[in-house]
Amino acid sequence: MIISIILLLAGFLFLVKGADFLVDGSSSIATKLNVSQIVIGLTIVAFGTSTPELIVNVFAAIELRSDVAFGNIVGSNIINIVLILGVAALISPLKTQKNTVWKEIPFALLGALVLLVLCNDNLLGTSPNIISASDGIVLLLFFIIFMVYIFAISKVESDNKVEVKALTYIKIFAFISSGLIGLLIGGKLVVDNAVNIAVSIGISERVIGLTVVALGTSLPELFTSAVAAKKGNADIAIGNVVGSNIFNVFFVLAITAVIRPVPFKSAMNIDLLVMCFASLMLFFTMFTGGKREIDRWEAILFLIIYLSYTIWLLVA
Repeated sequence: MIISIILLLAGFLFLVKGADFLVDGSSSIATKLNVSQIVIGLTIVAFGTSTPELIVNVFAAIELRSDVAFGNIVGSNIINIVLILGVAALISPLKTQKNTVWKEIPFALLGALVLLVLCNDNLLGTSPNIISASDGIVLLLFFIIFMVYIFAISKVESDNKVEVKALTYIKIFAFISSGLIGLLIGGKLVVDNAVNIAVSIGISERVIGLTVVALGTSLPELFTSAVAAKKGNADIAIGNVVGSNIFNVFFVLAITAVIRPVPFKSAMNIDLLVMCFASLMLFFTMFTGGKREIDRWEAILFLIIYLSYTIWLLVA
């Protein structure tokens, strides 16, 4: 089991560094092609922080580990809000833009609600509960709508500039290649060893997916938002999390379902409801305390919710 833990941690390291290399290489080539910085931030950077979830889910789908695949996405989205935004807002209160409050956060909430409906086929008179390939296509259609929105707002000037490394084409190729290889190795290590650990200590793959795997694949979002908060860039701190949650549901889980339908166990409805609650809570915090702001007391509340939920998962 010690070897599995070491390999799991190594897998997380490969995922984090792989995503980092992929973002730097992709951002640099986008800059050379004169793609605007805001589009880079909302597409390449946001997608880059979600690539660990994508790679882990692809391997989980191929290896028929549906609990890991589903738990990874739902767990990551819960962690993104109540842990990552909790930590970031504790560092510095996060004030965001009107568009984020009325369009992007509600879109993330819509993703949680759509997923809740698609997972519970029994409620619609069909059986069994499964996220099918057709469900995946529905999620991808929502993703396309989101991308259209992104390119629409890309025409609006923003004060937030995304830092992009200036690289030669040879370095760009090396960064992207290294990033993809790192992600592939990391994804394989995480799935295999997370399952081994779950079997060794007698807990379910669902719990491992919702806790250890989800936390590990959320490390890029955690580092990005924490640094952004420290630098006083609240838009990036919140936008990174909200964008990642949208990508996770409408793209990552969609691709997973298209590759192989994901069976859904009714016991995971509680986790889906927690994700919906966290998304709804994020929306309401925009109207309590500071206007369009997550205050420190709200950050503490977020962290208490995360701690309580994690304890419940481990002892239930």
